[in-house]
Amino acid sequence: MSSIVKEIKEALAVLSIPEKAEFFPRFFKTGKGEYGEGDLFLGVKVPDQRSVAKEYYSKINLKELSELLSSEYHEHRLTALFMLISKFEKTKDIAVKTEVVEFYLNHLPYVNNWDLVDSSCYKILGRYAYENKKENLLRELSEAEEMWHKRIAVVGTMHYIKKGSFELTKEFVTRNLKHSHDLMHKANGWLLREIGNINEGELISYLNSYYKEMPRTCLRYAIEKLDEGMRQDYLKGRI
Repeated sequence: MSSIVKEIKEALAVLSIPEKAEFFPRFFKTGKGEYGEGDLFLGVKVPDQRSVAKEYYSKINLKELSELLSSEYHEHRLTALFMLISKFEKTKDIAVKTEVVEFYLNHLPYVNNWDLVDSSCYKILGRYAYENKKENLLRELSEAEEMWHKRIAVVGTMHYIKKGSFELTKEFVTRNLKHSHDLMHKANGWLLREIGNINEGELISYLNSYYKEMPRTCLRYAIEKLDEGMRQDYLKGRI
């Protein structure tokens, strides 16, 4: 283990809260057959992980970061991703940004829970794809078999939504609209809701075409911010 990785792990260990270490495995569904099966937790709160990442991101190189990101402990992986985001956001060098993106794609097996996905994918992969017109980076993940890859793709379009571009999100939601896993239903509904937050007409147009096919969870997430009368019309199939 490199000295800086050891130092980071020690810093996180000091911040461990036993009650959180007991609670997190249940919250992140680590039981047999659940989506987070086998994941291990130190019990470190996210703000504390962000503080550690802020302190060390400029001191750690990608080889060392790979060591931390491949840890069996969830907080090691999330802290590594926070540092990777900072490396991406703090540079204007496209070569460095590309290197970070390639690193991210090569380490996708460790981006394997919803918080790891949601905290990192649109800030690194989504932004890079948007700024460099490389939508196929996301599209290939949307078409992959792995559920986490599909979630990375659709949540990665958050950057597009923030820029007022909605077509890629709608494409990915439609492709995986009837995915078997509830975590995809939630992600799809969440991103549709984000479209509605910026342009309600875009959301309504999409809903009118697809809401009767949507899993209930997806629909509920998508319509959460609509006025109550319209929400009830969608929930009761009156549109």
